[in-house]
Amino acid sequence: MDAQSYNAGLTELRTVRDKVKKVRAELARLEADRDKRIAHLATYAKAKAERIAPAAGLSVADVVAVAPTLAPDHLAGDDEPAAQPEDHALAPGATEPEPAEQPGATAPAIRTAHPQPELSVPPVADQVSPAPPRTLPAIPQGEAGDAWFAHTPALASTRPNFTQQARSTVFLDTTTGVLVHRQQTHHLDLGDATAADILTAVFHTIPEGVERIYITAGDPWHRDADRYPYLRDAVAAWLNAPIPGWRTDTGRGRDRMAGHFVHPRNPVGRYQRENSDQHVEIRSVGEWFDTDGDDPATIRDAFVLLWQALRRHWDDAVIMGSPSQTGRDLWTRTIPVRGQHADGFPVLSEELRGLLHATAGQGRNELITPPRVADELPRLVEYDRTFAYAKHTWKSPVGTPRRITAATFASWPEKEQIRALYGCGHWQVRVTVPDTWNHVGLLPAPAPGDRAWHYPASPGTTFTTWAGGPEIHTALTNPIQPWKIEILDGILWEDGKPLDDWAKKLKETWTNLSAQAQFHGDPQQARAAHLASRAVRSILLYGVGAFAQRPRMVTGTTPRSLERDVPPDAEIIGFDDELITWQKPTGFARDPHAHPEWAAAIWSGARAALLTQRHRDDDTYAGALYTPPGTVVAFRTDALYLTQLHNWPYHHQPGDYLLRGRLTGPVTAPTTEEELLTLRKAGRAALTAEREA
Repeated sequence: MDAQSYNAGLTELRTVRDKVKKVRAELARLEADRDKRIAHLATYAKAKAERIAPAAGLSVADVVAVAPTLAPDHLAGDDEPAAQPEDHALAPGATEPEPAEQPGATAPAIRTAHPQPELSVPPVADQVSPAPPRTLPAIPQGEAGDAWFAHTPALASTRPNFTQQARSTVFLDTTTGVLVHRQQTHHLDLGDATAADILTAVFHTIPEGVERIYITAGDPWHRDADRYPYLRDAVAAWLNAPIPGWRTDTGRGRDRMAGHFVHPRNPVGRYQRENSDQHVEIRSVGEWFDTDGDDPATIRDAFVLLWQALRRHWDDAVIMGSPSQTGRDLWTRTIPVRGQHADGFPVLSEELRGLLHATAGQGRNELITPPRVADELPRLVEYDRTFAYAKHTWKSPVGTPRRITAATFASWPEKEQIRALYGCGHWQVRVTVPDTWNHVGLLPAPAPGDRAWHYPASPGTTFTTWAGGPEIHTALTNPIQPWKIEILDGILWEDGKPLDDWAKKLKETWTNLSAQAQFHGDPQQARAAHLASRAVRSILLYGVGAFAQRPRMVTGTTPRSLERDVPPDAEIIGFDDELITWQKPTGFARDPHAHPEWAAAIWSGARAALLTQRHRDDDTYAGALYTPPGTVVAFRTDALYLTQLHNWPYHHQPGDYLLRGRLTGPVTAPTTEEELLTLRKAGRAALTAEREA
């Protein structure tokens, strides 16, 4: 490029800049006009957010944020599930609470109180959105609530009496067209990489057929993303495009899965050949692990190593379509054949499952911004807990749960109260932050908006919430100052080990593969072993999430001309000039493996582990509460972002805090998740470069 072309390019760039400014200004004007119209419609006595949302092209929560008077009576709440088809929950990390007092801890401040008809919320100063707060459900008083404490009749997790069948699988890079089938490599012409192009090319190359196609790179479902307002719309259009000779699969077999799974990044396409029993899935390998330019052959080798390693512990192990399916199938094969639980593990009543769904959040994700941290950070350090879930499946709730009312709890001696809070329980509590508190929040509270949680930390704040035993224990015995906890109601189970054998086998598998990744002489096989070890992590992580069993969602479309027919309890998830796409919950299925009490216990431990974790062998503690006030920048599921380095023990064991990134300052404090992720990437790259230097 010469100087003349350079100057001409600058002139053109300025023209584009001016157009962008005009478009942004027009967009801001239209959004302001839209919000003004929403507010005006809200003055109508019978106005409903559910009716206004599709007309505005917003979710119900967004409409409520503009017009709080339209808030529904109940806003369902939980963390947004991570990308995992078939299983709608996830969260890494959990920590084992310690019965011994921690350094600096004083006597616990346990209080009791009778349940109130209204749940209190933190002061406005602790809220992060103008929308009204979510009200968490409570257990009804008297016999109506007591009836919840039972199991669903004739529904229990039992050991399977059949052998899972493996499926013929290929690995396809849609960017290069490279296909790996067993030990053979092929190069395909995929055309535009539509689902029809992929199926045609694969079945032409492998005429005997395959049952599962893993996409290793290329994300073909994003090819037309710029044509749609939402990524989910582009994915749905790609999945649902007509394919001559094929139709959407309606499911089959014992692991029946029907229809496509529309997810913005890891969708699942399920197809059946017309007039035939031939079935095939198109899936993303991103369900299992993140790839970094790995070729299909390396990824194939990773799955082979994974299968071989699992077979050392399960002689009938089969790798299924997703980590969650695989994890749950392997767990069922550890259910005892004799002894206390030989008849299986009964499923809770639908009422208690619904309560846990609404009140047991997942991983802690919180960004702490100025003025709670400095505008300029001296550095940004990332610590990530290694294979965190695997450390904390040693104890889980079993048996028929008991209701522990405020009056019952108050009648117990202090020793029994502490033992109950240390056990497997889920508690409704009224929490008060100490007047002199100057550190991070300890307990989750329902935040304004849909599915949101936050962690009040302002001195003197009082709020009502639900929390598990590990978090309650941490709030009462933390090394800085005990919080005031008032017990309003509770659910208490017996302590058991339903996940212990399963988790131990997965931990041994992970350890074996991690060692191969570290010491194998062949770089490709070392990389494959590393990917396989990450897949084991996903099996346990998503396997635990599968127990949560979210209420099933139904997705549908309605013509724009008939938008009044959108179901009143539906959430608008996309729209174009012709159709409105929506989804709505349909309640809980009769899933024999639904155990949200297990997932909730681990999630509670995960959040507690980010605050305090004891290392017995080193006689020390790690976690956010062992950092100076004002140095915690963010929590992200099982990771901590700090402004100081800490000499915390790391022995390559599950749950240990691993230094993952370090960015030398001054660093401008992130104020959005996007900014945090950008800094995370830079910090990891900087630490890698430093170690390689």
